[in-house]
Amino acid sequence: MTSSFDAIILGTGQAGPFLAGRVAGSGMKVAIVERSLFGGTCVNTGCTPTKTMVASAYVAHLARRAAEFGIDAGSKPRIDMRRVKARKDAIVEESRSGLRTWLESMKNCRVFKGHARFESAREISVGGERLTASRIFINVGGRAHVPGMPGLEQVDYFTNSSLLNVDFVPKHLIVIGGSYIGLEFGQMFRRFGSEVTIVEMGPRLVRREDEDVSAAIQKILENEGINIRLNAKCISFSRGGEGPIAQLDCASGAPEVTGTHVLLGVGRVPNTDDLGLEKARVNRDERGYITVDDELRTNVDGVWALGDCNGRGAFTHTSFNDAEIVAANLLDGDSRRISDRIPAYALYIDPPLGRVGMTEGEARKRGRPALVTTRPMTRVQRAVEKGETQGFMKVMVDAGTKEILGAAILGTGGDEVIHSILDVMYAKAPYTVIQRAVHIHPTVSELIPTMLGELRPMPI
Repeated sequence: MTSSFDAIILGTGQAGPFLAGRVAGSGMKVAIVERSLFGGTCVNTGCTPTKTMVASAYVAHLARRAAEFGIDAGSKPRIDMRRVKARKDAIVEESRSGLRTWLESMKNCRVFKGHARFESAREISVGGERLTASRIFINVGGRAHVPGMPGLEQVDYFTNSSLLNVDFVPKHLIVIGGSYIGLEFGQMFRRFGSEVTIVEMGPRLVRREDEDVSAAIQKILENEGINIRLNAKCISFSRGGEGPIAQLDCASGAPEVTGTHVLLGVGRVPNTDDLGLEKARVNRDERGYITVDDELRTNVDGVWALGDCNGRGAFTHTSFNDAEIVAANLLDGDSRRISDRIPAYALYIDPPLGRVGMTEGEARKRGRPALVTTRPMTRVQRAVEKGETQGFMKVMVDAGTKEILGAAILGTGGDEVIHSILDVMYAKAPYTVIQRAVHIHPTVSELIPTMLGELRPMPI
């Protein structure tokens, strides 16, 4: 049986439902296909569940510190992981079911459950059905990368997806990978009561950040008793009497770490290997990501790729923006491009890191003459009042144009404060717009204008 549509959307991650709403709302007949869980990574194994559990871990952390605030909450909070998991599951299910209900009730939209595969550049098979359309939008997301480390097959391990389903506190969690996934889960389970060792192959954590940011993050985690092992050039595994053993070829520290559980937090790969893309002659790069132009079009006319599977963002907000770009170009007569997007993201350890634009390293590499200003959170009164003074803020501006090049806010509220800088960057306004603004006291944001009055040449 063959059904014809004006557009077919593969996947219900962040880009898919929004695009379905826009296309169906324009009067086109839309098919949207989901092979697994509605909502994709963000709703099911990414932002929603992890940040829900981060919130529980934060409460546990605050409970332990209650005496610092003059509150007697007992000597030790009891962590009930079954209830932590149940709260997370309930929030995820509400988001997932709400999305499915909305899609299934959408006018001009038909939902298909099953694994979609290309039969040609205009035809998709889903189970025993064939769907045809002149426009196909690929939004199939990604999954955890499982590296070929020696001995890994001998031990049980978690990925970021499977670790969300545990209802117990691991005694000693060995985290492989010192970036976003590894650090967020590492701190989370340390606060739940696990011993945690984070193993990173590189010389520092979160290598995409400047060295001062990486060093501050490491200090924050070590202050909570997390063990950090850097320069682990060669990692292998074996099974010990109590659990997995990680063998490390490190510049310093013991050559082995014995734990009870392992988390692999070493990146993600796109879900593009089983779509039949070769039948549609859609190009992928050497890592499996679908290659797209500045407007998300693939090399095949009438086929677009959005979200994590195109390798052009890998965040919920960039995936959603992909859909906005496609909808604007297709339906609104607008001209929007990926290259208009300013890189921005957050690392949800506590305190969080909000990042936007260039790092100092990138500015030096591009030869941009820049001015920089920093301020430790110990000099931010709002942070002092909250008892959350770890981290620092940094803003970098172009010495000539006075436009803001980038910023990093590692501290309480950093993931929210960064937007006041991001919006001015999109406006291409000089930093003096923020410097002369009157911000509310007492907030973290109020220190941004003060900092911008203390700019100095960036060290070479």
